[in-house]
Amino acid sequence: MNLNGSKFAQKIPQLQIMTLCLHLPSWLCKSHFFNPLVSPKQPYKLITLCCSKSDEVKDANTSKEIKKLSQQSSWEAQDSEGKDYLYRLGAEADNMNIAIGARAGVIDDLFTGNFLGKDSDIVFDYRQKVTRSFEYLQGDYYIAPIFMDKVVCHIVKNYIAHFLNTKVPLILGIWGGKGQGKTFQTELIFRAMGVEPVIMSAGELESERAGEPGKLIRERYRTASQVVQNQGKMSCLMINDIDAGLGRFGNTQMTVNNQIVVGTLMNISDNPTRVSIGQVWRESDITHRIPIIFTGNDFSTLYAPLIRDGRMEKFYWQPTQEDIVNIVHKMYQKDGIMKDEVDTIVKEFPNQALDFYGALRSRTFDRFILKWVDDVGGAENLGIRLLKQKKDGKLPEFVPPKQTVEALLESGYALIKEQRLINETKLSKEYMKNIDD
Repeated sequence: MNLNGSKFAQKIPQLQIMTLCLHLPSWLCKSHFFNPLVSPKQPYKLITLCCSKSDEVKDANTSKEIKKLSQQSSWEAQDSEGKDYLYRLGAEADNMNIAIGARAGVIDDLFTGNFLGKDSDIVFDYRQKVTRSFEYLQGDYYIAPIFMDKVVCHIVKNYIAHFLNTKVPLILGIWGGKGQGKTFQTELIFRAMGVEPVIMSAGELESERAGEPGKLIRERYRTASQVVQNQGKMSCLMINDIDAGLGRFGNTQMTVNNQIVVGTLMNISDNPTRVSIGQVWRESDITHRIPIIFTGNDFSTLYAPLIRDGRMEKFYWQPTQEDIVNIVHKMYQKDGIMKDEVDTIVKEFPNQALDFYGALRSRTFDRFILKWVDDVGGAENLGIRLLKQKKDGKLPEFVPPKQTVEALLESGYALIKEQRLINETKLSKEYMKNIDD
């Protein structure tokens, strides 16, 4: 029906009027909806929706306003700029199905269905696993006191920065030689403090799409802020090996994404509570101040303004002889290796990184693994036995070797030999004659 010529429409000529038929009987909807000769058993009302600024809903028969369900309804509520909930969703979310999802009770139960379940948000579980909880770190490990003091102090300072009358750098840069346990020591501290961090790698700082890595950093930062707000746990953003992704080595090219990432990190350091992911700015959009931790080998390859003292606090990690002995002893403790024996091994291979002593233990397993392969049936039948354990019976039990100082020293000599071959042979000079010395 058209009510544009009615007295009601003449009173409000500038409004677009849409009429809806309510309380129609089911039999009328199915077969006689467009038959004017059929009179329904139940009268129906004509509801006129007047699309005005106030979104009033009026009854065409009585011209009375129909009360809203609730002034606090997320569908009808407006923000400080007078924009409704749906407008804000569209502005904040790249894809409303992904950002909100067809979840029961959230938007519309009618279309959630049962095929994927009532909660069919396929990325919901992934978003919940962005943080790291360190259940895999089983056992007792040694944490260097100076390392722990530095990380704990940085995290605590940022969480109480509003109490302190001083400038607090948002970023802590932990750098040092290769394989010195920078990442592992930091994760042990997170576990001890109950911190649930968001961890990124340098490989995520590049993309074929310009701007994606910078947006990813902002999203991860806001995710860490949500951990604090929603879960009541401390959190931080950690980027491992950042110099591998942002460092300049020789004549390497600086990409647009490198520049955006550097600019993003500098901006977050200067404004840690206002981090946008592309949505319209709102005064209420305030994030928690989240400390950031970098690990790397050489920060001199990074953009200098990013690592200035006001933004980043630097910590050079070089474990002492005592630190190495204590860390390696904890590593070998379950094998029955005493601390004085560990001291002998460390002195036999000086100037080695911590991962070298972990490789010693791994190397001692090689002979026993080859024996286990023979027990399975040889290398030729290994794939079939591994993939069809239920059909062909259980695999033979693997008995780990009993660690001795002699076996560890033997493995160490073999690793040292391989290191020397790499440094002395340098086959690249044979293949590329024009290479510089």
